[in-house]
Amino acid sequence: MSIELTASPRIALVTGGSRGLGRSTAINLARRGVDVVITYHTNRAEADSAVAEMTTLGRKAVALQLDGRATSSFAGFAETLRVALRDNWGRDRFDYLVNNAGTALYALITETTEAQMDEIYAIHFKGVFFLTQTLLPLLSDGGRIVNISSGLARNTYPGSSVYGSMKAAIETLTRYMAKELGPRGITVNVVAPGAVATDFGGGRIRNSPEMQKMLVGVTALGRVANAEDIGPMIASLLDDANHWVTAQRIEVSGGQGI
Repeated sequence: MSIELTASPRIALVTGGSRGLGRSTAINLARRGVDVVITYHTNRAEADSAVAEMTTLGRKAVALQLDGRATSSFAGFAETLRVALRDNWGRDRFDYLVNNAGTALYALITETTEAQMDEIYAIHFKGVFFLTQTLLPLLSDGGRIVNISSGLARNTYPGSSVYGSMKAAIETLTRYMAKELGPRGITVNVVAPGAVATDFGGGRIRNSPEMQKMLVGVTALGRVANAEDIGPMIASLLDDANHWVTAQRIEVSGGQGI
């Protein structure tokens, strides 16, 4: 087994790192001494704000545009990342990949369209699969990958059938990645957040007192999470102390639905 994880500072790539859980993960990685590349889809101002916050923590940070659905753009993105690594760090590899970017879908099975399903599949499974595949030559041996699932892969709520099913697929994919990338010393795990009050899905949980009340009632710790309940845990999973943890599903839900 070849172990070639680079010396400090480590470099992480966090997709969808301009807001929500991705931003919290990126900021907490910076707090732990990791330099960060984040991706954003359309909101450059939010991405620049996240970069500025990480810079104030004394870390190098870069924001790159990426549409996680557009697999045809991934080769070009990899080249852009290669240039960014060279120009900012004098390196040709990065150490950690967090596949976080995604969108929501709330629709009953009887109401879901093929176009809606294709959209969720494209960003939550196909995009994760092929982006990871494309970036593997740039990921250091001995590195880390964290995929993001959801408590909805375990708990069922009407209207989340497609989203929850795609996240269940990511959990299976994580185990296969861990098996196939193990010879390179790369660990692959999946984190499954429970309900989180962010702007995800248009702020559906954040903006609904009724939904929050229902979720509080089925959560052992008695409240709905915020991004800072999740981001630090994802960042900690990338630490060297967890080098022997791989192929695992880790739910971070405050005991939701137990």
